[in-house]
Amino acid sequence: MFHVGGARSALYNWAVARQSGGTFVLRIEDTDAARNQPEWIDGIINALAAIGIHGEDAAFEGPYFQSHNADRHREAGLQLFAAGRAYYCDCTREQLKERTGSDHLGYDGFCRDRGLAFEEGRALRFRTPDEGETVVVDLIRGEPAFPNSAIEDFVIARGDGSPVFLIANVVDDLDEGITQVIRGEEHLSNTPKQQLLWEALGAKPPVWAHLPVIVNEKRQKLSKRRDKVALEDYLAEGFLPEAMVNYLMLLGWGPGDDREIMPYEELEQLFRIEDVNTAPAFFDVKKLTAFNGDYIRALSPEQFANACAPWLVAPYAPWAPEAFDKDLFEVAAPLAQTRLALLSEITSYVDFLFLDEPVDDEASWNKAMKAGAGDILSDARAELATVADWKADDLKAVLLAVGEKHGLKLGKAQAPIRVAVTGRTIGLPLFESMELLGRDRVLARLDAAAKKLAAAQA
Repeated sequence: MFHVGGARSALYNWAVARQSGGTFVLRIEDTDAARNQPEWIDGIINALAAIGIHGEDAAFEGPYFQSHNADRHREAGLQLFAAGRAYYCDCTREQLKERTGSDHLGYDGFCRDRGLAFEEGRALRFRTPDEGETVVVDLIRGEPAFPNSAIEDFVIARGDGSPVFLIANVVDDLDEGITQVIRGEEHLSNTPKQQLLWEALGAKPPVWAHLPVIVNEKRQKLSKRRDKVALEDYLAEGFLPEAMVNYLMLLGWGPGDDREIMPYEELEQLFRIEDVNTAPAFFDVKKLTAFNGDYIRALSPEQFANACAPWLVAPYAPWAPEAFDKDLFEVAAPLAQTRLALLSEITSYVDFLFLDEPVDDEASWNKAMKAGAGDILSDARAELATVADWKADDLKAVLLAVGEKHGLKLGKAQAPIRVAVTGRTIGLPLFESMELLGRDRVLARLDAAAKKLAAAQA
């Protein structure tokens, strides 16, 4: 699944590429066969498309597959070996521990000058400079310096000759003309090694930008083992892609004024990678949900109805397909639009219209059907049966009168009516709901609720 942190990184890359007239390159790093499945690759491409990053745009290039460039990765390793920048090593972890007396110390350079040639089982190590430092030019973090003496001679090819990720990544970047690398800060520790490889291969390193980590409400790094992190899960729950994009763009960066809700096109123009913060970014689901509500309310009625479509059919909809009335829904939709925070909530707001009976919500029933509820149901049923014009205003007038008879304000008087008609204490405006449902169905539900209540009290 596509991590929201990866989505944020992709959006920042996309913004920089489009601002500069450059190209966003999608590379699938698929050399780990256990983690490489066609449907997962499709998932990445579809998730990117959902947030507006897709191959129909001239700024998009790819996807490239790292596995297709394996020969070049091996060739680069051999080039470094021939130039004396890498050497073969047959040391085992046990031998290293025996020499250093520690499980934690890095490689000690034992094979540097042994002149070993390739044999099965011998790893190829990069010869790190003994002196000086590697300075990483980072658009967000300045110019952090890493002493070369603290960087061990790291492996660039395994004992079977297959290159490791570090060199594969550098070679792919070189071949694909990458000039800027914008990624999460967890990769910063790899950067001096990769920069040394760029230089050893005779190339100028790219400009780096390492984004702040995203954390949860406990300020722990957002983790797929603990938190909901998949972009697809949020979209399936009813978050609009536009709201997700807007919120993700603000995770670590802001436009510099009090505005937050704005279209991606405007965010793209304002975005500056140099202004991204270094502090961890809090993924606030409550704030994201508020964003989403704002975006839902900004949709046109037609857009809103279309956006709700996935939640009006199985497996979300509890009604039979033939019970759904599209015209009735389109009338009810504007009543729901102002109330939703998530598109998935639409199902529970309109299900009473398409079910033979309202849902049986025990908590709502117990809350509304208190002492005196039976009399209210009976009186309301009698008065509603005589209403000449079945319109919301006239229905409201009836309930006002019933409430006054029982010494109740409208809110209290309508509570048992609402639960009898819709099944819930919260939903669309009651009188508009009754108008949509129609006289016969409303009266039948009032009768059913009165009968149920009488049976419970008997």
